[in-house]
Amino acid sequence: MILYPAIDLKDGACVRLLRGDMAQATVFGTDPAAQARAFQDAGCAWLHLVDLNGAFAGRPVNAPAVEAILAAVAVPCQLGGGIRDMATIAFWLDRGLARVILGTAAVEDPALVRSAARAFPGRIAVGIDARGGRVATRGWASETGVMATDLARSFEDAGVAAIIYTDIDRDGAMQGPNVEATAALARAVAIPVIASGGVARMADLLALRDTGVIAGAISGRALYEGAIDLSAALSALAR
Repeated sequence: MILYPAIDLKDGACVRLLRGDMAQATVFGTDPAAQARAFQDAGCAWLHLVDLNGAFAGRPVNAPAVEAILAAVAVPCQLGGGIRDMATIAFWLDRGLARVILGTAAVEDPALVRSAARAFPGRIAVGIDARGGRVATRGWASETGVMATDLARSFEDAGVAAIIYTDIDRDGAMQGPNVEATAALARAVAIPVIASGGVARMADLLALRDTGVIAGAISGRALYEGAIDLSAALSALAR
């Protein structure tokens, strides 16, 4: 199972939100590139980036910070937040991103996901963010009636590289991930599923790994606050 350290960007800084609330942002650093280098130096194989302002604006907002990260590290990076058209997808992939994550677009413009997956094989992921199993969009500000599992299944034949599944009620709360719901989603589709939201300690990562069906896990606050030592976690997950 791959561990993805998260760098969430708000106003150019590294932050973590509580349950997706922009008003409850904790700033963990003002130099995202330096944070990315630190994660790389600890041995991570991937980085997970989110343009939080972009998720609300529907367009890239923290582009300078993302580009600084891409210039600072050699490990592959995936980015979500405000990517809702083919031009923006191409813009980011041309600048060195390994993978872009389509969240709101997956609900509002599923044809875009399919077209992008055909145009950029292996480089398109779908972000599914849910409260109580129902998908939320536009920076989690809009709730839909779409069930997470139904949305995931709708892309089974699209060729997407991964699904990033976030339980919004767990995100940033340090209360543990929703292992059961994430594993159930992973069993429902053949697409690799990456867990996001709530990872608070090493035991959470091991619980996700031990399901045998979850391909990756994203962690942010636990790494920033030292609840999880990244090097130790990577070593444990590699064994």
